[in-house]
Amino acid sequence: MWIIYALLSAVFAALTTILAKIGVENVDSTLATAIRTAVVLVMAWGMVFLLGKQGGVSAIGAKSWVFLTLSGLATGGSWLFYYKALQMGEASRVAPIDKLSVVITMILAFVVLHETVTVKGVIGGILIAAGTLFMIL
Repeated sequence: MWIIYALLSAVFAALTTILAKIGVENVDSTLATAIRTAVVLVMAWGMVFLLGKQGGVSAIGAKSWVFLTLSGLATGGSWLFYYKALQMGEASRVAPIDKLSVVITMILAFVVLHETVTVKGVIGGILIAAGTLFMIL
């Protein structure tokens, strides 16, 4: 089932790029990011309440709070830079560079999370990086 969710994530990420490129045309990229974030905030909390998961907030441990907060800060940074790049560049060139996050995630997963390095994973990462380079040149 996770593959279906991952594919849906990719579809929505693609829509995000196209819709954002159109949306930031005459809007400051920082303001556009703030508007997007407010919509995501309302949507996410709406789902929490719709699914009745709000009671779980009190069960979150200190370590999870720290890392979820850091993740939120990283997301904010990513979105701010992404919207600025979209405002200045072509979506078809910005998006592939953004997707280098896949390669960076793989490296961090190996180094920080001690996930297993496989030949298939290394070759895939190299191909993603090469494909990105090929697309932006």
